[in-house]
Amino acid sequence: MSKKILLIEDNPDMRENTAEILQLANYTVKTAKNGKEGVALAEEEHFDLIICDIMMPVLDGYGVLHLLSKNKKTSAIPFIFLTAKAERTDFRKGMEMGADDYLTKPFDDIELLNAIESRLRKSDLIKQEYANNVEGLNSFIQTARGFDSLKRLSEENELRSYKRKEEIYKEGSFPKGLYLLVSGKIKTCKTNDDGKELITGLYKDGDYFGYIALLEDAKHADSAVVLEEAQVCMVPKADFYELVYKNAEVSRKFIQMLSNQVQQREAQLLKLAYNSARKKVADALLTLQEKYQQKPGENFSMQISREDLANIAGIATESTIRTLSDLKDEKLIEIQSSKITILNYPKLLALRN
Repeated sequence: MSKKILLIEDNPDMRENTAEILQLANYTVKTAKNGKEGVALAEEEHFDLIICDIMMPVLDGYGVLHLLSKNKKTSAIPFIFLTAKAERTDFRKGMEMGADDYLTKPFDDIELLNAIESRLRKSDLIKQEYANNVEGLNSFIQTARGFDSLKRLSEENELRSYKRKEEIYKEGSFPKGLYLLVSGKIKTCKTNDDGKELITGLYKDGDYFGYIALLEDAKHADSAVVLEEAQVCMVPKADFYELVYKNAEVSRKFIQMLSNQVQQREAQLLKLAYNSARKKVADALLTLQEKYQQKPGENFSMQISREDLANIAGIATESTIRTLSDLKDEKLIEIQSSKITILNYPKLLALRN
């Protein structure tokens, strides 16, 4: 399906010639002879991009952009100005108002089509949703490689397998890249001055991790250790920095893909700081269920050591063992060796809250 473009231009020859170029490039084109007519069309129909002259009767291009930016339906449509004036003040005014690009008359066919393709590509990048898996990551990177500034991105990212208890990276080491957990379970943890381990994060397939050190340009503040045999995809450090710093649109989308996990991590740390021991153990068990349960409605079971559970809860192992025993006596959980099964989710949830 071809992209639909609205062309707002008061000069009949310019309007006709520009529309013809766009149609030959397989775009669907609607035209308006002044700003007022253009705004009405933009509000009535869906357009993928708007090209608008600045100097027009009835309503000039600045007025068109102002009105469309106030309308939720039209505010996100990519907007390109056409102008015969090339003064710096005109460029700055349009960009400050939210224009995406400028074309100065006279322009040739290639200039016009390149500008349109670039804006549509950026718009598609922002609107598209990318799955939290290798295919989604590769699709995002492939789209990003369509921008001139990002052509050097790697074609493929490294995929590695790890065994249980194996370290992916160590606290105090320099980061090598961004990690995406493809399958398995991973914890991040750090050790305090007394040698006690605190789990700082839990990750399942589809989760990104290891990027805080990259963003801070610092050593890893914690270690990443495998809880269950895992496959991990790594985006090299150089590519990570390209995605974050080389292109504003790509950066916004990339950070959006990572941001939800940052919020989850902050919420977990707050709970660790303020909850009682009983609440912390209940929260740790429910966190494991919410993170790793694959079949909703069934009792959740997971093999996990008392030490790991204590580190997730942020309390001593002895306190964790006593609390687990209490929860078992209350028939909220069942314990078989290192396997814990949640029997009464509602009561455990009430205990957490």
